[in-house]
Amino acid sequence: MPELPEVEILVRHLAPLLSGKRIHSVQVRRARVIRPGSESALNRALTGSTFTTTTRRGKYILFNLRQPNRKSVTLVGHLGMTGRMYLAPSAQTLPKHAAVVINLGKYNLIFEDTRYFGRLILDDSSIEHLGPEPFGRDFTPRHLASALSRSNQSIKIKLLDQSLVAGIGNIYASESLFDAKISPLLPAKNLNPRQIRHLHRSIRKVLQRAIRFGSTVPLDYSGKSPRNRLFYYGSSEKARRHHAERLLVYDRAGKPCPRCATPIRRIVQAARSTFFCPHCQK
Repeated sequence: MPELPEVEILVRHLAPLLSGKRIHSVQVRRARVIRPGSESALNRALTGSTFTTTTRRGKYILFNLRQPNRKSVTLVGHLGMTGRMYLAPSAQTLPKHAAVVINLGKYNLIFEDTRYFGRLILDDSSIEHLGPEPFGRDFTPRHLASALSRSNQSIKIKLLDQSLVAGIGNIYASESLFDAKISPLLPAKNLNPRQIRHLHRSIRKVLQRAIRFGSTVPLDYSGKSPRNRLFYYGSSEKARRHHAERLLVYDRAGKPCPRCATPIRRIVQAARSTFFCPHCQK
């Protein structure tokens, strides 16, 4: 599932392309992704509206628009597990799994989702209870210490709690704990002040690194290759590896730890895979 870095990269790509564009019409091809709303309600709210800004909150994309009556409206997008959003010429044949198509005149903003777990809705209640942004001023070691002190969950599972810090998922939880040299099995409330400081720093470091490696392929490209389902590959055309190949522990079970060469282990926590080095993260 796309996490904060992937969503941030997509937002940075879409924001300048959408700014100032007016919506001509909205076509809903999979009603599931706009529930509990309806196609007619979405059309009434969006048709004639103009995109002002496109931002991110946690793993959510916030499309801020100005309606013809000058009122503001926010369209909330979530990519789910397989969602993609991109601009394509209006004359181009729509892909099979296009869930929502927003016509902007010469171009369509397409929300494509093969499994339809994503959402594109007018209800912003999903972001009301999110924790602080990892790069925001409110996300401090003190905030982290306070939140962890009340939790009996393992630290890996607690990091997936979006009320703790917004945007971290399974991949970057494992990567952050490896960077901080903290065992994913350690109860959250048992982290000492030094570990909390290291974890706070590692979360920011790991997420910033993932964003920095950015994209070298057009984010509006829709192809048939499984590789094309990803939308970030490296920081420039000269980059030799896409970011998934730079991950240090995630999905590397049995491979040598980049620090000590001990084989990376995979365990299951709360039905999610966790990857770690049993030597570096005792």
